[in-house]
Amino acid sequence: MDMAVTVIKQHLIDPEICIRCNTCETMCPVGAISHDSRNYVVDASKCNWCNACISPCPTGSIDNYRSMPAARAYTLEEQLGWDTLPGELPPEELQALAGGAAEGLAEPAAAEPAAEPEPRFVAASYGSTLPPWSAAHAYTNLYGPKAAQKSIAATVVGNHRVTEVGAHGHPDYDTHHVVLDFGAMPFPVLEGQSIGIVPPGSDANGRPHHARQYSIASPRNGERPGYNNISLTVKRVLEDHDGKPVRGVASNYVCDLKVGDTVQVIGPFGSSFLMPNHPRSHIVMICTGTGSAPMRAMTEWRRRLRQSGKFEGGKLMLFFGARTQEELPYFGPLQNLPKDFIDINLAFSRTPGQPKTYVQDLMRQRAADLAPLLADPDAHFYVCGLKSMEEGVVLALADIARGAGLDWDLVGSSMKTHGRLHLETY
Repeated sequence: MDMAVTVIKQHLIDPEICIRCNTCETMCPVGAISHDSRNYVVDASKCNWCNACISPCPTGSIDNYRSMPAARAYTLEEQLGWDTLPGELPPEELQALAGGAAEGLAEPAAAEPAAEPEPRFVAASYGSTLPPWSAAHAYTNLYGPKAAQKSIAATVVGNHRVTEVGAHGHPDYDTHHVVLDFGAMPFPVLEGQSIGIVPPGSDANGRPHHARQYSIASPRNGERPGYNNISLTVKRVLEDHDGKPVRGVASNYVCDLKVGDTVQVIGPFGSSFLMPNHPRSHIVMICTGTGSAPMRAMTEWRRRLRQSGKFEGGKLMLFFGARTQEELPYFGPLQNLPKDFIDINLAFSRTPGQPKTYVQDLMRQRAADLAPLLADPDAHFYVCGLKSMEEGVVLALADIARGAGLDWDLVGSSMKTHGRLHLETY
């Protein structure tokens, strides 16, 4: 039996330059991208070449392909074991592999037409990959993994705990505010960008640790104004998503840094999750936990502009969630911000004796204030935190729009097209 063998351009992720930021998995509408503790991988049987993951990738690691017979495409198990991306197969090897695939093919049975799947709400599809039109120009990939220089050494000049207590009341589940100084080496950043931290040492298999991504928590002119430094908000990881004990390699390394230590950094990354510079633009910030990092950066930049008297700022609204007040990063400083400068809404889901409240609950309570901002071309929405919050927040925005008589499909599409709704979840 002579049957044609389909050769595909298999979509793959380069493990050498991927910074494990989770953007690709977040943006994929068909669930083709997944990951383990080391690599991000693409399931060839699910990938439909929609390319939703291409432009948001900050390093270009997602933009890689290899010619393979569809029946012999690289499996997820193979991809999870890679340290480097395999090269393109020589024509003769590809032909031989295709021949082997043909031998294993059977005559296809007639199949009933597949039922049209029910459309589902995909929150990530509303996230914009474009920056606000008035955002400043962002510099990216100045230091590794794609740059000629692999990394840059930064010096720790500060490490402060910014939560009263950790998760479940355990003091070791703390969150730290870490300040890194780059000395004379240029490292320009904007609010909303991120860096990669390269932990020293190797994993259990003797392979060097990959970089981990952290959002920058300081404004463009530095944690200390006029200094070449940045800050990060890092939570110590002591359990995985299933609640099993595990020590996060990078988070524990960063939380334990001492003043004077040096750290290997790559980046900066990110060219879309940027704040508008338009003087009367409004900013709505929705976050949980360490997702507060870019929101702190934006708030602090607006605060400094306000102090200088050079900026007529629009509205700032913050919806910030945590299990308890004690686990909320920066809780004390938040209380000191002027009420006429920022509208703060705090949601706690584990306060004893109180009903569980999440950020989307508070958003619905403030629907009368949020609805006009959804329709305002000068208003920008930013969502940052755990992946589990994403759908609830976008559904709340849709409900608020509809409750105000707005067509959410039109509003959501317009916000994406004009860089007004940004989702950064992990």
